[in-house]
Amino acid sequence: MTITSPPTRWYRTVLFRAALFLAIGVFAMLTFLVETTPSFLVDLQITLAIQSIDSPFFEGLMRLISWPGFLPQSIIITLLTAFILYMYGLHRESVTSLLAALFSGVTNELVKNIIQRPRPTGDLVDVFAVLKSYSFPSGHVMFYVSFFGFLWYLAYTLLKRSWKRSLLLGFLGGFILLVGVSRIYLGQHWASDVLGAYLLGGLILVGIILFYQWGKKRFFLRQPVAPHDSTARFSDD
Repeated sequence: MTITSPPTRWYRTVLFRAALFLAIGVFAMLTFLVETTPSFLVDLQITLAIQSIDSPFFEGLMRLISWPGFLPQSIIITLLTAFILYMYGLHRESVTSLLAALFSGVTNELVKNIIQRPRPTGDLVDVFAVLKSYSFPSGHVMFYVSFFGFLWYLAYTLLKRSWKRSLLLGFLGGFILLVGVSRIYLGQHWASDVLGAYLLGGLILVGIILFYQWGKKRFFLRQPVAPHDSTARFSDD
């Protein structure tokens, strides 16, 4: 096991805190602008540029990327994932994954109802399906960053290096990165909605990971170890 020197740990801590405060500041500024400005020209320009991609494959990919974030599949995926983690003996991981999805959804609804920003309309961009909820920030992006982001963290920290681990990390990372483009392409969010969701979702993810690490030493000291054959499935090359 590699031991990090104190100066390196200090540098990483300072860098982490600076990035955290920067994200909070940018989100606060963006939220203020969204609440006080009816629309941004750059939002429209970005949407039109993305929607100018004329490809059936790209359209199908964008629809596929967004599909897991809609109800009821988002709930089914969350519960099924938590169940699988629990059955493998990963009890704290199961509970924390549920908290990630729940806290993301509650926070998103709270901010949306405070800001009450309308969604893009069909007279400005192509809207593939009209949604009745508010626009800022994107619930899909927040859910993907918080929930799938936590699963990415678990895969990175718990699994041995292998092509299966790399494939899983790439799959989860791809979903997280592409969902923002998907929400804009489908005409259901502006780019500023997506940016705000990545920032707020990222902050929630950091909080979830810190809670998970803190809880390891306090609430799950007697967590049973996953069965040997189950662990082998996770770590098999």
